[in-house]
Amino acid sequence: MTKPAASARPGLLNATRAALFLGMALTLAACGGNRQPGPPPQVTPPPKVEVTPPPIAEKPAYTRDPSRFYNPAYMAGEEPIRVALLLPFNSSRQNVRTLSNALYNAAQLALFEFDRGNILLMPKSTGGSADGARRAAKEALDAGADLILGPLFAEEVSAVGQLAANVNVPVVAFSSDSSVGGGNVHLLSFPLDEDVDRIVDYATLQGITRYAALYPQGTYGNRVRAAFQQAVSARTGEVVASASYPSNAQGMYDPAQRIASAYGGGNYHAVFLPEGGSELKSLAPLLPYYDVDPRDVKFLGTGLWDDPSLTREPPLNGAWYPAPPPEGHDQFLIRYRRAYGSTPPRIASLGYDAVSLAIALSTLPRSERFRPEALTNPDGFAGVDGIFRFMPDGSTERGLAVLEIRPGGAVVIDPAPTSFQPQVF
Repeated sequence: MTKPAASARPGLLNATRAALFLGMALTLAACGGNRQPGPPPQVTPPPKVEVTPPPIAEKPAYTRDPSRFYNPAYMAGEEPIRVALLLPFNSSRQNVRTLSNALYNAAQLALFEFDRGNILLMPKSTGGSADGARRAAKEALDAGADLILGPLFAEEVSAVGQLAANVNVPVVAFSSDSSVGGGNVHLLSFPLDEDVDRIVDYATLQGITRYAALYPQGTYGNRVRAAFQQAVSARTGEVVASASYPSNAQGMYDPAQRIASAYGGGNYHAVFLPEGGSELKSLAPLLPYYDVDPRDVKFLGTGLWDDPSLTREPPLNGAWYPAPPPEGHDQFLIRYRRAYGSTPPRIASLGYDAVSLAIALSTLPRSERFRPEALTNPDGFAGVDGIFRFMPDGSTERGLAVLEIRPGGAVVIDPAPTSFQPQVF
């Protein structure tokens, strides 16, 4: 009798298990033996994809739309020469508002006297700040300004100059800070270094070589100190004593006493007082009080002394200072008083000369009218404050006189030049 097939299965299972164990043993033996593993599989990296970042959007350059240029109805059919006048009419300070209005009045006076109907004067308020000046300049440039006159303060000038340069519009500003001049910015003012150079040059010609100086504290004092030191050194002189003082009268006593103590009976020949107004009237008497005799020591000043009220100050009798030739300015004052019934601040005449300059240049062909070559003409220009010229490096030169204070009024003791051309003898 045949055995059932199921009875053979245990043997088959045993054989299969034996074979499986043998295979596992061989595999383990191979892992633990001396055989070297095969090389790792080569993995090809994915191709490098260059991703170009999107371009950074540049701020578009400032441009102007001629179709939006201002053209008043009374000038319809004409192409006006647009002259912007930027001033802090809306300043928070009363004295600044007064000066701004006087500059504007003087500008209108020049426009009336020269009677040029194609000049369009566009006044804009700056508020006395850089942001306000920038906004005013933008309005003026959008309206088609061919030339900008003003603004008044250095920070305003910097802001306006950058914007106007984008559209090649020149700026003739009223700041005396030479650091903001240059490029398309020209300074129609009384440069501090010109004042200092003129008075030191004249004093040197009179045999003065040793100086003392009293400087006001602050930015202006630092600037005038540097200018005076440079001017004296350039002429082989020496500043043997100097001090600075605060704006209050009480604080002036100690610095003045120290300068007086340094005199020592003749240690210096002149004392420089670059101050004006009430501060000068407080400072000047302190030196004679501490035994510095103005008859022995010459008192020297700057254009801030161009003030008729100083003739009533005894300590300043015989003192010297630089200023524009007085004849032209005196005539301007007469015409201004006749037109407006008041006497303007000293530098209001800059408004008159600025518009006079614009009118003079307006006679040139349009392509040449306000070009740098025209503005920096080496022959310069003549105004109510004498001759002046803008230099290519941004500096300004003026023809200044030297005046002496006397009880009856200041008198010219060294005339201003009438031309920038070298004198021929």
